Amino acid sequence: MRKLYIFKIGTTFSTIAKQLGDFDRWTAAALGAVAVQTCILDVENGAALPQVEECAGVVITGSHAMVTDKLPWSIKLEKWIPLLLKASVPLFGICYGHQLLAQAAGGQVEFHPQGKEIGTVPVHQLSEDADDPLFHSLPQSFVVHATHSQSVLRLPPEATRLAANDYEPNHAFRLGDCAWGVQFHPEYNGDIMRSYINEQEEELKSAGLDSAKLCHTVSETPVAAELLRNFARLVEERLNKVAVHAKMN
Repeated sequence: MRKLYIFKIGTTFSTIAKQLGDFDRWTAAALGAVAVQTCILDVENGAALPQVEECAGVVITGSHAMVTDKLPWSIKLEKWIPLLLKASVPLFGICYGHQLLAQAAGGQVEFHPQGKEIGTVPVHQLSEDADDPLFHSLPQSFVVHATHSQSVLRLPPEATRLAANDYEPNHAFRLGDCAWGVQFHPEYNGDIMRSYINEQEEELKSAGLDSAKLCHTVSETPVAAELLRNFARLVEERLNKVAVHAKMN
């Protein structure tokens, strides 16, 4: 039976994990009630990657690691992603997952020349995404939670740019009709975002950023959260089509 896999490729700060949970829990909650069996794999700590034919869909979480570190588990996953793309299995990459998807498909990932983006920030959709299966129901502009130092500096060939802001021109993109990457965190809520700001207070201060002001501007991001629910519905619909096709043959 095909499953919807959540690839956990990192762990949050220990204090946040104790209070609010970790990446896999946040992602599963944001996906909502899914009529597909969901399975969490701790890829960072050595969980074996599934066979492509076992996947109804895959979500790759964020990580505190850097794509440019080229860690063994990351290289292995990067080599596996093209197999998923070739099989047209739905894929959703978040932050690190977004960057790794881009790099696996021929894009470039590096440290952002302007430094870290953090907090609740506005993004706007781009004209190319009018019919995008995940973004089409969203308003033209909305707010998202972000915390990242590296970015996709060059999108892969054939990628469609979906969302941007003044800081980050590649906040979201799509490859073909089955793979999406978002630099922001649709799985975060306001408590998680504020906790991330507070955990990095000294680093932010050194960069000339005021953590108190950043926390004050944090708000909930229900529109961004809708993306993961849209992805879950797309996985369900495609799996149902596969089942119908199998019965007909």
